[in-house]
Formats: sequence, structure tokens, C-alpha cells
Amino acid sequence: MDNENPLDLYAIFEAIDSADVIVFRFVTIPQRLLFDSRFSDSEGPSLRLVPGTASLPERMTAIKQARPRFRLPDKVTSIRWPRYVRSFARSGAWERILQRIDSTGYTLAADRAAAVLREMELRERSEALNAIIGAGYHSLWSRAS
Repeated sequence: MDNENPLDLYAIFEAIDSADVIVFRFVTIPQRLLFDSRFSDSEGPSLRLVPGTASLPERMTAIKQARPRFRLPDKVTSIRWPRYVRSFARSGAWERILQRIDSTGYTLAADRAAAVLREMELRERSEALNAIIGAGYHSLWSRAS
């Protein structure tokens, strides 16, 4: 899966460096990684896993609920990551996000960031196992009896 889907890392890094809010959509897990780079005197940037939504208005409502002290963003950048979570970290995208957070003067505790990445990896493994055993998935072919 990782070699079949080319990525424009330059464009992804540019988005990480400049966008206010980014939603990363991974093909291997249903949750989204939400990176909200906005900050104030009392609240730093946010990095968290969130449920997928059916529409942009639904996503905006979820963002407002998660960050009520901030106005709605003018836009939300959505990036599809067609590879494994591990490749997200290895590509430099994860480190780029952490650098952007650090540049605000707020430091996301290393253990908190590591916990988000670990949760993504665990969810990915769980989804793979569910696909293998058929939990929540349907076979395209049935066995002949």
C-alpha cells in the first residue's frame, strides 16, 4: 500500500506550515487526525484524533465544540494520507507538525504527542485485524459449500 500511492510531500509540508486547521484522512483508520494550529494567550494548538464526519458543516460544528474559545476557521484543509500511519511519521510530516506547535511558544508535551501517534497505530492494527477476521467487514466472495 505504501509504495503505490505517490504523495506531494512538499505540498503537505507547506500546508502544515501555513494552514490554521488541517484534517488528515487516513485510509487505514476511520478516525481523523485534527491539527488546529491556532492559539491564544490561554490556549495552545491542538492535535487530536477525532471521528470522521459526513460533511464540512458537521466538521465545523465539531471544531467549534472542541475549541469554543476560537472563531470558526475560514477554511479547513483536508489531506488524504493513502498510506500507513507509520509512513506518516517516517515521512517527516509528524515532526513538521510538532515543530509548528513548538514555534508557537506552546510545547505539546512529548508524551501527549506520542500518545496520539500510538493511538493511531493501535487503531490501525485493530482495523487490520478486524478486516482479517471479518469483524465489521463483508467478504466479496463466499466459500463454496
